Amino acid sequence: MMDISCLFNNFVAASTFKSIQQSFHQLCLALDIEPTDSQNVYKSLRKISEWKAQKLWKLLDKKFEHPDYESQSIAGHQQILIIGAGPCGLRSAIECALLGASVHVVEQRDKFSRNNVLHLWQFVIHDLKSLGAKVFFPKFCTGSIEHISIRQLQCVLLKTALCFGVQVHDSVSFMQLVFPEDQPDGSGFPRDEMRGKLAIGITANYVNRRTSAEERVPEIRQEDK
Repeated sequence: MMDISCLFNNFVAASTFKSIQQSFHQLCLALDIEPTDSQNVYKSLRKISEWKAQKLWKLLDKKFEHPDYESQSIAGHQQILIIGAGPCGLRSAIECALLGASVHVVEQRDKFSRNNVLHLWQFVIHDLKSLGAKVFFPKFCTGSIEHISIRQLQCVLLKTALCFGVQVHDSVSFMQLVFPEDQPDGSGFPRDEMRGKLAIGITANYVNRRTSAEERVPEIRQEDK
């Protein structure tokens, strides 16, 4: 059997949907971790003392122990289904897991193949680094390069999600909701409703002649009245 350090490094280096899942389950098997025990997966993984693992735990601990998550008690009794293992789905899954929920993600594909490149805002870069992006992908945002392919972003987020106990099921499609036979209207559940003010957006296209006045015009502007 491979030692724990090798198994962890295989997980970190994995670069496909299947290989990430397989290497993670091999790691859990070697550590006698039950991947479906969402509440204890991360705590058990922290036993790994390999230097790269310690670097990752230092980052993830800051997230896991942040006061906003109230020791994972906010959604501790909730089961959440997220449809789609895209960047938004995986990042949402991570957030729900940090709140204490038991999270399942279903993805109809069995591989990540979207190589479109995304330009990242600074706050997104900061968020991804706090989730271990530099550990899983050392070339992430090196120098002046502030972009990443969707496929690589999915790989990074999938690894972090698995570490936090999220269960990801590939080749599974969402078909429809099955409503309960009794009280199908959802009566008895608390509901919160919020209404936003009417938002009107105006887009203007013009030839940018690089004058000093044009350089000062923000690409996106928003005002609250």
